[in-house]
Amino acid sequence: MSATLIPETGSAASTLRRNFWQGVWRVMRRKPSRLVGVVILAGFVVMAVLGPMLLPDPLPNDPTAITRPPSWEHWLGTDPQGRDVLALVVTGSRYVLLTAAITAVITVVVGTSIGLFSGFKRGRWDTVLMRLTDMKLTIPGLPLLLVLATVWRFGSPWQMGLVLGLLGWGGVARAVRSQTLSLRERGFIEAARGLGLSTTHIIGKELLPSMAPYIAMNMLISVTGAVYSQVGLFFLGVLPYESDNWGVMLNLAVFQAGALITPNALGYLLGPLLAILLLTLAIVLVVDAMDEIFNPRLREE
Repeated sequence: MSATLIPETGSAASTLRRNFWQGVWRVMRRKPSRLVGVVILAGFVVMAVLGPMLLPDPLPNDPTAITRPPSWEHWLGTDPQGRDVLALVVTGSRYVLLTAAITAVITVVVGTSIGLFSGFKRGRWDTVLMRLTDMKLTIPGLPLLLVLATVWRFGSPWQMGLVLGLLGWGGVARAVRSQTLSLRERGFIEAARGLGLSTTHIIGKELLPSMAPYIAMNMLISVTGAVYSQVGLFFLGVLPYESDNWGVMLNLAVFQAGALITPNALGYLLGPLLAILLLTLAIVLVVDAMDEIFNPRLREE
């Protein structure tokens, strides 16, 4: 009997996967800009992973080409040390994207875990965890980072990602708790409780898959927030310049190269700004596609 059931189960799963990817392709084709967003996002990931490996470390200086405007040789010009700005953008992308990825993972894992458990258990667990979340939300991020910068150099993206992640999970926990409260009254959760299934099983096997699209979109949005936060902190000079970073480039372009008053240095300012703009645009387009893929009402429209 099992010999006949296993092929049928495998065939059904294969059909579901095929239908899912066909639906994804239809959503993408409906608005080609979403495909553009996926391509740009993939391009940034490839650039951050492979780009620094293909460039010399450190980047060569050219004393004869200090703060030059864009040209065929240097598409975004050169910085005050004669280094190619485009190469600086590429090498700086690794720190920015790795920090953003670490921040997003920590934010979503911690926020989702607390929100799911709090919303499902209710009672004293909910009270304690939400008071903890409220306390976390009242912690001012910038002053805390100023204090941490006196003992931590933030030269590693792991350090920066860890701090930003631990500072950013409160909003996700609150949002996930609200979603969990609406799902815990649904029939399939009531049935799971009626069958006597454990809390771990219900949260991990029933609630979590239902919230996976919502969590994935929160992760992408967290990436955008992490990029803004770290670039802003480095631009303001709050953190020491111990890494290649788009925020450091912006700071040096404005306060060292005088990009706001020197046309030759304009490429040094526009390089990281264009990179941030394109990355944010790509994430917005991908989130838009995910919203339609996982929202049945939007798919029907």
